[in-house]
Amino acid sequence: MLKTELLEIIASGENSGVEFKRDDIRPEQLAKEIVAMANFQGGKVLIGVEDDGTVSGIQRQNLEEWVMNIVQEKIHPMILPFYEVVKFDDGKSVAVISFPQGLSKPYVVRHSNREEVYVRVGSTSRLATREQQMRLFEIGGMLHTEVMPVPGTNPDCLDEARLQNYIKDILRDPELPTTPAEWQSRLLGLGFLTQAAGMVCCTIAGLILFGKNPRKYLKQAGLRVFSFNSEDKKYQAELDEILDGPMVGRWDVTAAGKTLVDSGLIERFMQTISPFISKESGQIDGGLRRETELYYPIEAIRESLINALAHRDWTRFVEIEVGNYSNRFEVISPGALPNSMTIEKMKAGQRSPRNTIVMEVLRDYGYVDFRGMGVRVKIMPLTRQHTGKEPEFTASEDYLKTVLYR
Repeated sequence: MLKTELLEIIASGENSGVEFKRDDIRPEQLAKEIVAMANFQGGKVLIGVEDDGTVSGIQRQNLEEWVMNIVQEKIHPMILPFYEVVKFDDGKSVAVISFPQGLSKPYVVRHSNREEVYVRVGSTSRLATREQQMRLFEIGGMLHTEVMPVPGTNPDCLDEARLQNYIKDILRDPELPTTPAEWQSRLLGLGFLTQAAGMVCCTIAGLILFGKNPRKYLKQAGLRVFSFNSEDKKYQAELDEILDGPMVGRWDVTAAGKTLVDSGLIERFMQTISPFISKESGQIDGGLRRETELYYPIEAIRESLINALAHRDWTRFVEIEVGNYSNRFEVISPGALPNSMTIEKMKAGQRSPRNTIVMEVLRDYGYVDFRGMGVRVKIMPLTRQHTGKEPEFTASEDYLKTVLYR
């Protein structure tokens, strides 16, 4: 790192990715700062810089070895930081410890026979709350929230007709359960039910896929759908509705194909939003009908919604938001991108499902194709072809937003 680059970092002050520390920092304090940043987006610890940005320099002998021993002994899982020393003309030096965002979250500090999880909040490092720890475990792939029990539920909360339709017609399983005990055993095996505290409950996956009224027990289930005839939210909306119900439809499957018998959440959404993303043509065709002009490709709309349903973070207690505006359509899916996924990887077609049971069931029904590359093969090319504009994706620690422009 050049001196000029380091001076610019120091002049900008501490933030979520930069921490100043004196040379006499305690080992557990250094481990805490590194862990907090690794659990966020990575960063740099500058040793030899005061809180006010004054360069005091480093005096400790064998500082690099000391730092690496702390990382090895006090931080778990392993992190491999980059260590360098920048010297100034007055003879003072600053050690720069750099590390990327961790891929194996949550990282912990091992100290005094305890393991503590820290997170970065602004320019401070704090102990993670229970909810923050849950999200870190989920992001790191160590917690699968879709199989967690939903309190207050039981097997009767699931739609038996849809379950029969799924096993008999969609999976084409020749051995349909016939007794309550057989049904319970099969649904436990599929991950739609689970046992908790001696009781059999619905899992999150089972409830959102096949539940009669998911929002009765899981407030963040369902969709909030709204439409405005302006570029921003206003007091008066054309549409503002909460949709609830099982995610999948019930289908009559024959040799000739599939026919929808009872709509699921996906079909209900498409029926609800369709009048607001289209208009009738001003001209009459040869059949004396007015054609409907769509503002967006319908497959891109559908794929954006299905992505949100399949990949949302269930540790976030908010609904998926779908908004239609005068110049755009957007879907906000709660939660950060899972594991090491990025916008660039997503666009390239890389796959990293967060909720594997939900994803596989949607694939069984044909809501999701077997490639699992909806962003690359549907949303991007179809939107570009239909509107001449690129779709926009924005990822944060709280949500993934997909925007299609008219």
